[in-house]
Amino acid sequence: MAPTPLLILLGTTVILQADSLPEKLLLLPPVNFTMKVAGLAQVLLRWEPNPDQQQERNIKLGYHVKIRALEDDDYETKNTHSKRMIALHRGVSASVRTIPWEDGSLPASSWVSAELRPPAGSPGTSAVNLTCATNTVASNLTRSKPYQVSLHCSWAAGQEAPEDTQYVLSYRYDTHTEECQEYSQDSLSRNTACWFPRTFIDGKGRDMLAVRVSGRSQRAAIRPHDQLFALYAIDRVNPPGDVTAEIDGTHLSVRWGKPVSAFPAHCFKYEVKIHGTRNGYCQRETMTTNEYNSTVSDASKYCIEVRAAVSSGCRQDGPWSAWSRPVYAGECCTF
Repeated sequence: MAPTPLLILLGTTVILQADSLPEKLLLLPPVNFTMKVAGLAQVLLRWEPNPDQQQERNIKLGYHVKIRALEDDDYETKNTHSKRMIALHRGVSASVRTIPWEDGSLPASSWVSAELRPPAGSPGTSAVNLTCATNTVASNLTRSKPYQVSLHCSWAAGQEAPEDTQYVLSYRYDTHTEECQEYSQDSLSRNTACWFPRTFIDGKGRDMLAVRVSGRSQRAAIRPHDQLFALYAIDRVNPPGDVTAEIDGTHLSVRWGKPVSAFPAHCFKYEVKIHGTRNGYCQRETMTTNEYNSTVSDASKYCIEVRAAVSSGCRQDGPWSAWSRPVYAGECCTF
């Protein structure tokens, strides 16, 4: 008696078993594909294997997903569900198809699709020019968490937003969502900036930050605006502290301390700027140590500044910090 074909579900990978592989195996598209809002700038996609799929031997199936939104996404997975961060204010559409996970000679199935329409709201009423920045501050709350991250965001009112529009900002980081309580306003008393002195954001985090500005008005429905930020790109690194400079004859020695940051000392690179106020001498040097030594002329006085950035060995390259306050080797001098 010939063995009965058997469908085995192993985790979320489908294994098809039979005695022999047909000449042409037809892969069928998934079924029951749905896409739902799961949180601030977050969607949950779900689907199921096609129950009519031919049952063949040792064929492992996976899925190819394409998401079309403000920023497109394209990936493959063995799972039958997926949670993604997406800016939702312009709507989202997605498609998924069945693919052979290992056998590249088999053709993929046709696509199935789902769509989330843009949220309700009048055109031109959403917040525009949204920018955000984070900064790390020292905290005495606990020894295990000696640093806190603040968040500041600003935006402008939409061109068609009524005068009575009031905007509200919320952010999501990981599983934490928080609404702003401290705002600054424009000349029409509309909220156009927000300040979080402390947040749930990780000072060494690599996850994306999701921010939404929604609004309300008696005259129009205000369309929300979502935006995703890479933390490395918006982190305002603190400048180095305790900068000192000394000249002994023609030897200049500059030293400084690590910036206030959750990153350890080895994660920083520095740039030193030296300016001779009398002879016009100007020099910049980049290094990974927290000291710099140089030979200079003793016929001039020098002003020194240092700035810092997190190096690529610990995080993707981001912007430099502001310059430290100038220190002077010798008599007081100005730029």
